[in-house]
Amino acid sequence: MTQTERSSTSNSPSRRHLIVGVDGSESSIDALGWARRLAELLDAEIDAVTAWHYPATDGMSTAAAEWDPSVDAARILADAVRSAFGEDQPAGLRAVVTEGHPAKVLLDASADAEMIVVGSRGHGGFVGMLLGSVSSHCAEHATCPVLVTHRKP
Repeated sequence: MTQTERSSTSNSPSRRHLIVGVDGSESSIDALGWARRLAELLDAEIDAVTAWHYPATDGMSTAAAEWDPSVDAARILADAVRSAFGEDQPAGLRAVVTEGHPAKVLLDASADAEMIVVGSRGHGGFVGMLLGSVSSHCAEHATCPVLVTHRKP
């Protein structure tokens, strides 16, 4: 996998790319597969993006002070990419780990993207919802097309 970046993407305008939201869920792994097919059709590269943020707490414990969520996020992203592609990763794949709310991170990263690809449901939310909060927010606020993938039953 390409080197993990720990800040917002800084893409050159001439680089055609798709942004894929990855949280390690099966839905996000499916989104990576859809992005690969679309990237081939659009002659674009894939930016697999995982966002993390510190949970709100009353105070930091010693264990929390030693915890590095960016390391966990990078592992989740690497595992998801491995699950989606195995050893046959798409050319130009970038793994991006960024601190921030997932929907905002994806929208910021997609400023010059061809498309955002997200799964309909990730980790979190309520079982039975048709659309997750991140995918819904991206679909409503993105300045580029958004593909929300759904798993087959």
